[in-house]
Amino acid sequence: MNMIKNITSQHNQEVKDVLVLKKSSNRKKENKFFVDGYREIEIALKSGLTIEKLFICSDLVKKEVDLVENIKDNKVLYVNEYIFKKISYKENPDGFLAVFKKKKKVFKNIYTSKKPMVVVLESIEKPGNLGAIIRTSYAAGVDLIILNDSQTDIYNPNVIRSSEGAVFLLPIINETKENTLKWLKSQKIIPLATSIKKEANIYYNYDFLSGFALLLGSEANGLSDFWLKNSQNNITIPMINKIDSLNVSVAYGIIIFEALRQRGKKQ
Repeated sequence: MNMIKNITSQHNQEVKDVLVLKKSSNRKKENKFFVDGYREIEIALKSGLTIEKLFICSDLVKKEVDLVENIKDNKVLYVNEYIFKKISYKENPDGFLAVFKKKKKVFKNIYTSKKPMVVVLESIEKPGNLGAIIRTSYAAGVDLIILNDSQTDIYNPNVIRSSEGAVFLLPIINETKENTLKWLKSQKIIPLATSIKKEANIYYNYDFLSGFALLLGSEANGLSDFWLKNSQNNITIPMINKIDSLNVSVAYGIIIFEALRQRGKKQ
């Protein structure tokens, strides 16, 4: 059995390997990402992701845990508080940080329910919004999230944190708009665009009982012409006072839980 490693230098190569993963381009290049926090690591492991390294700072760990029991010794690295806070993304880390291999999902491996609820997110920019939508989607029992022209990657630490680890529990696919539309048609899923235009239908008047794909656009510009032209219906959220629009994650939450209400879901 290999001995558990203790790292005391910030110049250690394994420490450097984690630091580079703070950049999205490096996560893409290395096909790896890191998860900061015991709870999120536990969820990632349960979802079937493969762990590469587990960094632990004993001085920051507040309670005994069994996380290391099923992880090989050569994958567990102990570091001091200074080094851990250097690699951590959180302001108040809990002493656990892990590196995982990415796991790509494609349409052919996706199985949906008979009347699926799908979310298509186009050009979403803010990690906090993406994470909040993923978290809400998991709570609502959404079948699939599809990202078009995504401006932030799902393994951004802020996405993982704001999703409360739900990013590991839902099928999430990066695809082109064209391939997304083709797949939706093949599955007979109705594209449903969110809009701020007056002629759009009020969201609670729409019948969500059939399979649908809710389309949401970027925070700044909304949906592209491609989706507005290819959507079978446009829906909107009425507002009393005049503002440009609601936060995209807030608007999404309002609509998806109306769909649940109509479908008779109970807590």
